[in-house]
Order: sequence, then structure tokens, then C-alpha cells
Amino acid sequence: MQSALAVDRLQFAFTITFHYIFPQITMGLALLIVVLKTMALRTGNEHYNRAARFWAKMFGINFAVGVVTGIPMEFQFGTNWSAFSKAAGGVIGQTLAMEGVFSFFLESSFLGLFLFGEKRLGRIGHWFSAMMIFVGSWLSGYFIVATDAWMQHPVAYSLGPSGTFELKSFWGLLLNPWTLWQYPHTMIGAVQTGCFVMATIGAFYILAGRHEDYGRTFVRVGVIVGVIASILQLYPTGDGQGVMIARYQPVTLAAMEGLFHTERGAPLAILGQPDVANQRLDNPLTIPRGLSFLTYRAWTAEVKGLEQFPRDAWPDPIELVYYSYHIMVGLGTIFIAIFVIAAFLLWREALFRRRGMLWVIMLAMPFPFIANMAGWITAEVGRQPWLVYGILRTSEGPSPLVSVGSAWFTLIGFMGLYTLLGILYLFLVYREIDRGPDAGVVASSASVN
Repeated sequence: MQSALAVDRLQFAFTITFHYIFPQITMGLALLIVVLKTMALRTGNEHYNRAARFWAKMFGINFAVGVVTGIPMEFQFGTNWSAFSKAAGGVIGQTLAMEGVFSFFLESSFLGLFLFGEKRLGRIGHWFSAMMIFVGSWLSGYFIVATDAWMQHPVAYSLGPSGTFELKSFWGLLLNPWTLWQYPHTMIGAVQTGCFVMATIGAFYILAGRHEDYGRTFVRVGVIVGVIASILQLYPTGDGQGVMIARYQPVTLAAMEGLFHTERGAPLAILGQPDVANQRLDNPLTIPRGLSFLTYRAWTAEVKGLEQFPRDAWPDPIELVYYSYHIMVGLGTIFIAIFVIAAFLLWREALFRRRGMLWVIMLAMPFPFIANMAGWITAEVGRQPWLVYGILRTSEGPSPLVSVGSAWFTLIGFMGLYTLLGILYLFLVYREIDRGPDAGVVASSASVN
């Protein structure tokens, strides 16, 4: 790569991909911890309190690593993307600042109270601290998604005399119609990740014959919440997000579906390989008229193909957008199947005896991470060649004084540091899983004896 722009894009892609491993876990676990604490409050069973504390420790590890990996991304707006920051900072600075000032401190403060203040807070206070962790993490997600949504569908701004974008309506920014669909779709994706992580650890405990009572609780909660989340991810949130793309980014929709030519009654591509040079989809497996119906609610609606748009407005590369989108949708469909089957077996009181199904749940754990990453790749690469859709091109955003060598140097540095950080993270997670939910109780009993 000889272009500083290309290396800047690669660096941001690497850092944000690594970073997003952790927020999707914390945002998903935040809801599940509230579920466990609510069960503890209603039943008075200490089992659920210990389960919640165990997952709060896992939450804390992921939260800490997420903070460490998130800070460099903020700095990159100034170091690598100063032209973009100068132009759009008056708008996106609002939501990014609120995420740091309000959400981060709310989440971190109550996490500390939850982990270290249970005896002083009491049962209700401890439940409330779990709820505030959930509110803080999901509020943080809202501000970040609102920032990205403005870049996807800019609203409530005006062009200032110096060529910068100025915010006209704060509430217009927060209530961007793009945000109202992208946010629930993103958060439910995080919930699915949290459900798979919790159910996976539960399945591991059952299969290994360790902490089996907790294993059953983790699998039960993960499956029940997961089946609801997986269906909501498809409809209405996935459907609503697709309609927004069709309305405001038709060229992105065409790239996602490998639709090179405008068609009435356009088919929905299930499989196929886009051949950009010859502008066709090779070996297609399609649902006739499916795309027209899903996007415009009419079987014979016209869907614009890539040919309708100038080549310099096409997402680049088309293949990456197409494959990432289909990976996301394909895995989402598999998640529905896994959770529905697991929920049926749970209802029949047979799940914990079906070791094959427990292995399926456990081995499926990496795939929600892949699906979430594929979704973000679809959104961000699909927006290209725009940083702010329709008004600021990506080529206009980098810092003019950052050389290719400097960009490569920092990228390689991040790769090395994040490798070490990843090893430390895996060690800490392994240690908590090995200790199990009863670690604190065993330690206390040993000290008394």
C-alpha cells in the first residue's frame, strides 16, 4: 500500500475491529446480569447472586480491555483523520463527548459499586447497580451508533462559512431515523453475542462435569434470551435497517445483493459470486422477486442496479460488501435455528442430556463475533467512497501531514501491543472460568476453617 489514505483506513479498520470484540460482550452481558439479579431478587436464591457476580467479573475484564482499545480510536480522529475532524467535529463531537462524560462514568461507577459494594448496598441497591450498568452500557452504545448514523445519513446540520458542518438541532441528531433502526439492530446483535458466551460457558461446565448447577442456569438464560434476540434481529430490526438502506443508500443495497442491472421484481441473492469486471453474479441461487418485496413491499417494484450510479460512487470493493453482508445474514439464520432447537429441547427438559446440542452451542461461540463484524463491514465499507454520506468523501478526510511510513509504523505498533493485550485477556478469562462462580465462597470457607 503506497497511499497514506489506504493505510489510515487499514489502521482504523484493525483497531476498531479488535476493539469491538469487547463492547459487544459487555453490552450483551449487561442485560443478562440484570436478568440474573432479577431472578435472585424474586427468589431469594443465593445461587443467582453468585452467578451474577461471576458474570460481572467477566464484564469487568471485557470493560477494561474495551476502554484500553477504545482510547486509541479517539486519538486517531486527530492524528490520522484531522481533516474529517475539522469538518465534522462540530456535529459528531457532541455525541462522542456525551458518550465519554455520561455513559462511561455511569457504567464504570456502578460496576465498581456492583463488584465491591454488595454488603452496603443491600439486595435492592445491588440490583439497582446492575440496572445502572445496563443503562450506562446501552446508553454508550446509543451515542456511538448515533455518531455513525449521522455519517450514514447526515441530518440536522448546516454548512458553516469556513466549510465545516454545524449542528442545527441536537435532538435532530439524536433522533436521526437511521439511528432508530441501526441502534436496536446493533444492540440485539450484542445480546446474541452475550447469550452465546453465557450459554457456551454453561455448556462447557455441564460437559466437563464441573459447576453443573451454574452451567444449567447459564445455558437456560442464554438460550431463552437468545431465541428472542435472534428473531428480533431478523424482524423487525434487520428488516427496518434494510428498508433504510434501500431508501437512502440504493447503491449500497445493489452492492450488498450483487445487483448490477436494474430490475423489476428483483431477485434476492442467497448465494453467488459477484464478477465486477463483467457486471454479473456467477452461480446465483436466488429467491425470485424477493428483493423487491423485502425492500419496497411490492413483488414487482423496481430495484436500481449498480449500472444506474457513476463508478466513482460504487462502494469499493464490491466483493467485500457482498460477502460480508451474506455472511452476516447466513450466520443470523443459523443462530435462529440453533436457539430455536435449543429452546425446544429446553422446553422438553431434554437439553442438558443432549451432549451433541451442547457441543453445537459451545462450538458456535465465535460466530456471533464474526456476524457482528461482518455487519459493521457491510455498513462502513458499503458507505464508501463517503466518510459522511453524500457530502464528504473519504479521500478528503485524512491528515495531510501524516506520511505512509508513519501510518505503517503506528499500525504495526498497534498490532504488536494488541497481540500482547489479547494474550493477557485470554489468560484472565481462562482464570475466571477455571475458578468458577463459587470461587469467592470456597475462599471464604477456607479462611474461616
